Amino acid sequence: MKFTKSIFGQEGKELEKFNQLDLDERSIVFYSESSVLLYPYVEQIIEELGKREQKICYVTSSKDDPILKNENKNIKVFYIGDGSVRSKFFWELKAKVLITTMPDLENYWIKRSVVFPVHYIYAFHSINSTHMEFRKGAFDHFDTIFCVGPHQIQELRATEKLYNLKQKNLVECGYGLLDKLLKSKLLYAQQTFLSKNNKKKILIAPSWGKQNLLETKGLELVKILLDAGYHVTVRPHPMSIKKSSKIIKKIKEKFEGNADFILETNTSSFDQLFSSYALITDWSGIGYEYAFVCERPVIYVDVPKKAHNKEYNKIEFVPLEISIRNKIGEVIPTNNLESIPEKIEFLYGNIDQFQNKIKKIREETVFNIGKSGRTAADKIIEIINEKPSAK
Repeated sequence: MKFTKSIFGQEGKELEKFNQLDLDERSIVFYSESSVLLYPYVEQIIEELGKREQKICYVTSSKDDPILKNENKNIKVFYIGDGSVRSKFFWELKAKVLITTMPDLENYWIKRSVVFPVHYIYAFHSINSTHMEFRKGAFDHFDTIFCVGPHQIQELRATEKLYNLKQKNLVECGYGLLDKLLKSKLLYAQQTFLSKNNKKKILIAPSWGKQNLLETKGLELVKILLDAGYHVTVRPHPMSIKKSSKIIKKIKEKFEGNADFILETNTSSFDQLFSSYALITDWSGIGYEYAFVCERPVIYVDVPKKAHNKEYNKIEFVPLEISIRNKIGEVIPTNNLESIPEKIEFLYGNIDQFQNKIKKIREETVFNIGKSGRTAADKIIEIINEKPSAK
């Protein structure tokens, strides 16, 4: 079936511009489903490729992706929306490699190219394990996985063995966002953990989903902390802003008149992370980021875990997001929220007991700290320079 250009609109024109490029100009393609789910995690890779004068195409489905304002001559940016143009882009893609942080290739609406042997690379947007939070088969159709740490390699190999899958190329890469935040940490060396009202700043930053902390205990938790004399910032997950707007609205309406309350919806900023005296979360990956960058413990509220893969127990390894929580912080039952102010004073009043422990866990959990971008760029260049195998 042939579509007219008018059906596709501006997105179709962008796709046409992309398709007019020579293969060398679009040999490396990054695809972004959301403005907050790609660039922060691949920025180190893009910077490293830029140092080597590699041409990059960055294709996004997000109208507010900051990369749209890019002025780097070696990066060409295309907005294709999230409808039929995106489907057409993936079906007819001609590129040597495509890098994305979006899992489930081939399982839903995003398909491998039917016209060209594209090499598909998955880069993680979380340090989490691969077999509980992600759906079954989320990584089966990628060629290469940029793994954050040893746990992901163990889990992916175990999954391949269990389901008799073809082995993927698993790269000991690291975690780009962690590297970015560790670099940024120097800029916040003089940060204060106190608000303008001289109160300790507490950040509540949960995951998303029906059972997340805001949905289940948000109102109660914020009240407990404010009553205890803290300055409270609630930072919903980007997906919660879309899917849990009712509870966010309730929290805002109840507490917005309090000078010690802030609702922070700018999830692209990490200012709150560095300046918070304490972090309270549930199953969100921000727990790792706070612990590994700020070298401070995390308070986890024990809401039901996110298990998108109901078969995760078939893999012999305990998911990292379960095993690590008591090592880098403390888990609080949902029926004991009143104890959190006391836990805050104890945990963060004895910070020295955690710093060396957290540093050691960080080294054991994440590959190539400070070097993930270079490692990934090396592998991408190696792939695009490979000669096609004879058929």
